[in-house]
Amino acid sequence: MMRKEEVLVMRAVAICHKPYLKPEEALIYCNLGRTQFAKRCEEFRIYKNGAGYFAREDLNRLMSGEPVPMVTKLNGL
Repeated sequence: MMRKEEVLVMRAVAICHKPYLKPEEALIYCNLGRTQFAKRCEEFRIYKNGAGYFAREDLNRLMSGEPVPMVTKLNGL
């Protein structure tokens, strides 16, 4: 469990100017719990890059309030 001071420092760093955020920083940046964050990332198809970081642009799209992109399936059409 993170202490209150650690959360404040991580929030300040995440909000500043980092283009890529660690998973813990992404949780704080989005202000979501771990399970809610995982669910929203799955809906928006947002994944970590090869180094294990989330792109800030993708997280901004997640928080923008845009509708979830539709998945179209072509069943033999």
